[in-house]
Amino acid sequence: MSTQGYKEASKRTAPKKGTLGKALWAFVSGGVMGIIGQGLLTMYQQLLGLDAKAAAGPMVITVVFVTALLTGLGIYDKLAQKCGAGLFIPISGFANSLTSCAMEGRSEGPIYGIGSTMFKLAGSVLTYGIAAAYTLGLLRWVVSLL
Repeated sequence: MSTQGYKEASKRTAPKKGTLGKALWAFVSGGVMGIIGQGLLTMYQQLLGLDAKAAAGPMVITVVFVTALLTGLGIYDKLAQKCGAGLFIPISGFANSLTSCAMEGRSEGPIYGIGSTMFKLAGSVLTYGIAAAYTLGLLRWVVSLL
């Protein structure tokens, strides 16, 4: 690649200016996601008469379901491009990665397509999360014996 070609390619892929505005937008959209989550939590507490700990399960399930639905409809990706990291709180980002990968493999069938590609992105997160939880739990148990 020539020097001129390299300069043009690096210019095209260089980050765009306005990172403060993007950071502010991510902050605000993340806050809105938090408000929505808190609203769902409060709604489940009031409607079902649950305490905060018990209402967390239905709230998480609702966020995962809505994220997967919006991903399947192609809406979540457009929102994520605008909101940036503010929309990728752990639960919605995880649901998005599972749904996106599952949609990629749907043409190959439910087993070899959807089932085998669903955890392509999330598999490493699950693997290392489980390994870290096991290691820290074992460490805590050893410390409690001392």
